[in-house]
Amino acid sequence: MVDEGRLSRLLRDIADRTDRLRAAAASSPGERGELWLDGIKYLFVTTIEACIDTAQHIASSEQFRPPDSNADALRVLGERGVIDPALASELAHAAGFRNVLVHQYTRVDDAIVLDALHRLDAFDRFVAGVSTWLTAN
Repeated sequence: MVDEGRLSRLLRDIADRTDRLRAAAASSPGERGELWLDGIKYLFVTTIEACIDTAQHIASSEQFRPPDSNADALRVLGERGVIDPALASELAHAAGFRNVLVHQYTRVDDAIVLDALHRLDAFDRFVAGVSTWLTAN
C-alpha cells in the first residue's frame, strides 16, 4: 500500500519546483545572477528525482513489475495506467536528462537546459495523473 503522505509531499515538491522553474524562465536577463543557470539545473535534477522517487514508490508498494532503471520506473506507471503512457515515455527521457545533468555536468549544452524551461507541462501532467490515481485508489 502506498504511503499517501509521502506521495503528497513528493507531488507538492514537484509542483513547487516546477513553479520555481517557470518563475526563473520568466525572469529578465537583468534579474539573473551568476548562479542562475546552475540553479535551473539543480531544480531540474530535484524535480525529475522527485518524479522518479514517486514512480519507484508506487511500483514497489503496488507490487508492479520491478523497474530495470529509473526511467523504466516511469514507464511502469504508464503500463499500469497510473499516468498516460506517452507521458511516461516523455518523463523516461527526462530521467536521462537528469543523468546527464548529474554525471556529465561539465559537458551539458546549456541551450538544451534553457529549451527544457519551455517544456515544463510534463511535470504538471505527472502531478495531476498521480493525484487522480491516488484519489481513485
